[in-house]
Amino acid sequence: MKKLLKPLMTLLAVICLSGPVMAADAPVVGQAAPDFTATDIDGNAVKLSDLKDKIVVLEWHNPGCPFVVKHYETINMQKLQSEVTAKDVVWLSINSSAEGMEGNLTDAKAHDYIKTSGAKPTHYILDSKGELGNLYQAKTTPHMFVIGKDGVLAYAGAIDDTPTPRHEGVEKAKNYVRAAVDALIAGKPVEVATSQPYGCGVKYSTK
Repeated sequence: MKKLLKPLMTLLAVICLSGPVMAADAPVVGQAAPDFTATDIDGNAVKLSDLKDKIVVLEWHNPGCPFVVKHYETINMQKLQSEVTAKDVVWLSINSSAEGMEGNLTDAKAHDYIKTSGAKPTHYILDSKGELGNLYQAKTTPHMFVIGKDGVLAYAGAIDDTPTPRHEGVEKAKNYVRAAVDALIAGKPVEVATSQPYGCGVKYSTK
């Protein structure tokens, strides 16, 4: 039974990758990250190009996704958010769940979620029309991107090397986002610059 469990969990992660076919070209590591302007749940304008000279982390988020739940119930994501923002990194949590789809939130419900979960993003952005999700071709929740101070995409992919919704093993997983941020701060190359994202497919509108 145990021998069958790991392949089964891997298959589940692969199945969860399914999502819409997107027209935009996917952003490429080593090239400029696509610029965007959005409004966070506090009404603040967030323009990526205004954040140059800052390392920026993008986290695609869906509070109903079991893979996301794993990282928040174990406080793994909140610890990472606190750790990197303390180093002057900007963390943008982006929710691209369409209206009527799992994970879609109003501003008020997003505020409640942040309060109850203890999430520590710099900004939380609702993207119910999927504009930012399509721009970055975000496929899963979570799907992570790390952008350097020069505006160049330095990392794209999974949060870590453990593609399972099970809570066990979170602390022992290799966290690609932390490693990418630390490398950028140290002025070193990012060792793992891309990986296969895992999680639930982003709940874009099917209309």
